Amino acid sequence: MNRLSSFQLAGITTSVAIGLTFLSSCNTMIVGRNYQSPETIMPDTWHQSLASDLRSNSSSLQSWWTKFNDPTLNKLIALSSQANPDVKIALERVIEAQEGRTISRSGLAPSVDVGGAYNSASQSENSTPSTGIGGQNYKNWSSGTSASWELDFFGGVRRAIESSDATAEAIEEAYRDTLVTLYAEVAYSYIEVRTYEKRIRQANINIENQDESVKLTEARFKAGLSPELDVSQAKTNLANSTAFVPQLRAERARALNRLATLLGKYAGEGESLVKSTKGIPMPSSKTGIGLPTNLLRSRPDIRRAERELAAQTSRIGVAEADLYPRFALTGDFSFTSANTSNLFDGASGGYSFGPAFKWNVFSAGRIRAQVRIEESRTKQALYAYEQAVLRGVEDVETSLSSAFYERDRLSSLNDAVKSATKTVELVKTNYTEGLVDFQNVLDAERTIFSSQDTAATSKGVLSAAYVSLFKSLGGGTVMPEVSIQK
Repeated sequence: MNRLSSFQLAGITTSVAIGLTFLSSCNTMIVGRNYQSPETIMPDTWHQSLASDLRSNSSSLQSWWTKFNDPTLNKLIALSSQANPDVKIALERVIEAQEGRTISRSGLAPSVDVGGAYNSASQSENSTPSTGIGGQNYKNWSSGTSASWELDFFGGVRRAIESSDATAEAIEEAYRDTLVTLYAEVAYSYIEVRTYEKRIRQANINIENQDESVKLTEARFKAGLSPELDVSQAKTNLANSTAFVPQLRAERARALNRLATLLGKYAGEGESLVKSTKGIPMPSSKTGIGLPTNLLRSRPDIRRAERELAAQTSRIGVAEADLYPRFALTGDFSFTSANTSNLFDGASGGYSFGPAFKWNVFSAGRIRAQVRIEESRTKQALYAYEQAVLRGVEDVETSLSSAFYERDRLSSLNDAVKSATKTVELVKTNYTEGLVDFQNVLDAERTIFSSQDTAATSKGVLSAAYVSLFKSLGGGTVMPEVSIQK
């Protein structure tokens, strides 16, 4: 390139830079609304706060499952966070949203294209071109750049970026919410498995005791001390109790298969995951649950609703920006020549540069309608946020009530088991001594079987109620932020 063309190119570049700088400095107006987090009035304390082991002081719930002191549960939670398909899907959505944020931010930067072309053409010798010469061959080589920059005078692009950022943050909260739900589901299934195991063990113990009763009635019948009816009734009672165990085993298998699926494994692989057992897990005493105001930062579904409100608020500005003209700077510089030898000479160069604008002058009615639509959607998002807060408080209060009242119920059931155990001992002794008939023994055995089974079920329900409580408090994720790794 000769000296003159170099100066020309430098002048063009300088003019473009000055023009872009001057016009971009005019960006003083931003359409739409500046987002402000909604003011939410929360209760001062929980209504159901009577349980002595559920205090309102602050307590980290990030790893709430460790409060159950069950190594197997800890292992299952760790496995689920790595292998569960729903978590993988949620994480990929986070990555997708983060890349979408990058695309949105690119709207503030100029667009530059570099290209080149070669064109060869030949005219027909039988044609009659205006020059009167036919059969000519033409070849053109070209190379150059073109650029354009939409100047965000009224802030529409910046509002779009705000919306994209808030949407990405909402999707990150959805990822955290998936973890909260997953960890709770794993714990529910694990507690189910351990509850059925306890019920099966107790059923087998009662079956052994009832088998002894069958032998006792047979011995007394042979000795002529009791009628054959006692033997028949004892065997019937034993058969009914034995038939109950396969039902419990089937329910345990169902819970175990569900657990395996949550861990990203095939049904049938769960048995190896729960070999060792410490019985039905229960959390340690004196568990801190925090105050209602903590829900706003601890529950990912509430944080997600707040971010969705922020994203929707910014979309009002995106729609409103269409009421104003769009300004852009465009330019290109190219070399065109019939020969590659002089393609990049100064004489082969050409350029164009200038501002442009576009204004939907006759679409104001449609645009204002779209603005009103976005405003209505923003109100909907606000109401959805308020509903999420109300449901959060409801979930905690319900879980607190369930834990409190189920604990009282379990205490009474344990007392019933103690009394039933003593009753069985006394009635069998009295039957052996001929003081009562066998119907008393049957009633006592059925009562203790039912009492023990109900107590075991209640303990499982209480354990699950604590899981529900930790879940309703938003436990299971780092608060308030989680590092998302690609």
